[in-house]
Order: sequence, then C-alpha cells, then structure tokens
Amino acid sequence: MRTMLKMIAILCCLTLVFAGCSGGADVEAVNLNDYTLEEIIAKAQEEGDVQSVGMPDTWANWGESWQGLTAEYGITHTDVDMSSAEELSNFANDFTKDIGDVGLAFTQQAIDEGLVQSYKTSYWDSVPDWAKDPDGLWMIAYTGATTFIYNNDICDEPMPTSWADVRNGSYKLTIGDVVGGATGQGVVVATAYAFGGSLDNLEPAFEFWTEMAKAGRIDAGDIIPARIQAGEVECGVTWSYNAPGYRDGAANYNITIGIPTDGAILVGYASIINKNSDTPFAAALAREYIFSDAGQINLAKAGAIPTRTDVEIPAEHQIFAPETYANAVGISDAEAYAAACAEISVWWNENIIPLL
Repeated sequence: MRTMLKMIAILCCLTLVFAGCSGGADVEAVNLNDYTLEEIIAKAQEEGDVQSVGMPDTWANWGESWQGLTAEYGITHTDVDMSSAEELSNFANDFTKDIGDVGLAFTQQAIDEGLVQSYKTSYWDSVPDWAKDPDGLWMIAYTGATTFIYNNDICDEPMPTSWADVRNGSYKLTIGDVVGGATGQGVVVATAYAFGGSLDNLEPAFEFWTEMAKAGRIDAGDIIPARIQAGEVECGVTWSYNAPGYRDGAANYNITIGIPTDGAILVGYASIINKNSDTPFAAALAREYIFSDAGQINLAKAGAIPTRTDVEIPAEHQIFAPETYANAVGISDAEAYAAACAEISVWWNENIIPLL
C-alpha cells in the first residue's frame, strides 16, 4: 500500500511539473493538531509505516524507541542515516520520508524553507518553552553534553579530562563533518567556551582548530560505530547520548568516555515532521511516542537528558551523574546558536578543509 501511495504521489508531482506548475512536490499538509490522539493513532495504524532520516538505531538509543513504537502500535519503521543538512535537503526533495532529528541550529532553516509541519503532542505543556517552536514546528525531546570517547589501547597518553589536556596531547581528534554536520559544529562551539570564547566570540575555537590542523591532529573521517570498532578513532568527540553505545559496541578495545570539565555544552536535537509526508499521522505518532514516558526513558538509557520536566528517570538509567555535566553550558538560543554554526561551517570549509 505504501509503495502504491508513493507511486501515485510521484506521478502527481510529475503531472504538476509537466503542466508548468511551480509547486514541485509541495502538497497541502493536514493540520495534525486538529485531531485527537485517538484519531491520530487510528490513522497512523492505517498508514502502517514511518520512515525517518538521521535517526539510526545507534543514535540516542532510537532503536529501542522504534521497537517500542512497533510493539505498541504495529507501525513499521525504516531509517536512512544522514547529517542535519542532508535531512533538510531530503525533505525538500523527497516526501516519502516522514520525520527527522536535526541540530538546534537547523530548526529555523527548516521553517524558513517551508519544510516542516506542526504537531504539538499531548505532552506539550511539560516541555520547556526553549525546547519547542511556539507553533509546534519542531520539538526537542532531549539534550546531550559534549563527551570524549577515548581508545586507551591505541593511545599512549592518559585519557583527557579537559580540552586543555587535549591541547597538550598528541592523539588525533575525530569530530565528523563540520561543514554540514550539527555534531561537528557543536564540538567547535564547545571549544570556544573551553578557551574563553562564546557564541559571539568563536576566535578561541578557530585558533585551537587551526593549531590542531597544522599539527596533523584532525582525523577527517566520521565518528561512527564501525570506525570505533575498527580502532580508527583515537579520541572522538560526540554527545553523551552516543558515547556509551559507541563504547559498548567496541568491546574489543579498552575505551573510556567522559564529559570535559572545561568546555562542554548541552544542546538538543529537534524532531521535525516533513510537511509533504505521505504518512503524516504515523510521523505524528512517532513524535508522540518519543515524548512519552517510555520514549524519554529510552533516550536517558543512552546518556541523553530528557526535556520533559515531569518524567522521573530511574537511577539505573542515568548514565552520567548530574554533577558530571554541572558546568556544561546550556544552549537555548536557537537563533544565536544557528548564527554561530553558520559562521563555523563557512570558516571550516575555507580554513580547515584545505589543511586536511
């Protein structure tokens, strides 16, 4: 049924194009907020499937949430992993994808380009204002802290506990894509704070990364489980909700993780629903599940910090004690963060890429 719907949708788009219309793949989105939760569940079960982008099983324990969605509602799921920038490009050109998870810096772009639709979920009132668009066009279900993941078997030095330690080390750093990736951009922001800067003053970060590049200490590859398991990552930097799973998946190495004491930020990723989704109710139900008690606890199991204020996380699921990220800088100004990340993207492309 889903394949048939996609074929029909594609044919409709082609008809519009050949008729000289400029609307492309844009279709009129339903107003998901007009429906009760019971109606959304029923319609989502009729659609039967949800396709996500940038929400793989190994990221923030999404795998357990997708399993929970299927077990509770019978909704099947498929993901295609990609960066935040790629997610938005995908939404602009492919309405067979329904829901994504993008860095805070990409939320306004998603709105400006008209790529997303609203769904506020039944948990709307227990989500802080900073973690949601007022119109429900994006909602942040979790935040994570900057986290080191260190392979003790292939590095001769002690694991760093701070960015000052990193600066004095000799191992290579793996932070992934910085030009179009939210994680890499977040790492650069973290180093700005570590060395006395801020969102409005990125120069300390630029100085640090130029130093690392000239010293040959930047690994240009991605920070992904397969590379960690293969021993290709010496010192990786990711989010607290990825590091535990990455470590546990590489049991063949002695890998340790930790939140830096002098330059960690707390940043959330935002759930977005494709405005042109051909299964919008399944996408809405997926967001609903992510914000449910079970969904929030699933995120905590990975090392994330859930954003709902009324969910009690069992102690056994608190991977990082609160005191370990007590000094982390919380990022809540989406506009300022987006501006900083845009500056980082351009600067990295012009100044660091040529040195790699």
